[in-house]
Amino acid sequence: MEENYIVEKTVNFVKEKLHGAEGGHDWFHIERVYRNALLIAKSEECDLLVVKLAALLHDIADSKFHNGDETVGPKMARDFLIGSNVNEETILHVVNIIENISFKGGNSAKTFHSIELDIVQDADRLDAIGAIGIARAFNYGGFKNRQLYNPEKKPKFGMDKEEYKKSDSPTINHFYEKLLTLKDRMNTKTGKELALARHHYLENFLTQFYDEWEGRK
Repeated sequence: MEENYIVEKTVNFVKEKLHGAEGGHDWFHIERVYRNALLIAKSEECDLLVVKLAALLHDIADSKFHNGDETVGPKMARDFLIGSNVNEETILHVVNIIENISFKGGNSAKTFHSIELDIVQDADRLDAIGAIGIARAFNYGGFKNRQLYNPEKKPKFGMDKEEYKKSDSPTINHFYEKLLTLKDRMNTKTGKELALARHHYLENFLTQFYDEWEGRK
């Protein structure tokens, strides 16, 4: 198996599968996570092929768009990698990353650990904060026809996985329930450094948002 060939084949597979996907979980999201992962990997000792494949395949079938079924994505990734003659050790590692990367309310313990998972998870979380993270949050909120903000609906903290998956709270609540918590959930030194500036951007956005909402500015 030639590494460049399998990576290029995976890119083409993901582009095809995510054609027409919701804007926050489309090919461009995958591409950004891939770039983030390569950047973080430069400072870590890791299996770069595993990082590349996991970053490319991590959202191949996000459970949010498959009736909450968390088995679809890992199975689709495994079937693709088997069909591409990737060795079983690499396949198992990539699938384990896909199964453990998701936020899931932030209260689910990882059942698998590796530096490659840490890298790809940080790369994915970076795309959930900062300017891109704000754009993705409101895009998904619109996709689900959620309110922008409702002062009477307070954020819910400490949700378990099922509560988090079923939540239909306003998009602003999502900042407190997930986005603002990610800075302190980063795994790698580079991930933590990159997350800090993006976290501050979220805070500044919220200040401006409330000032405009209340007619102060």
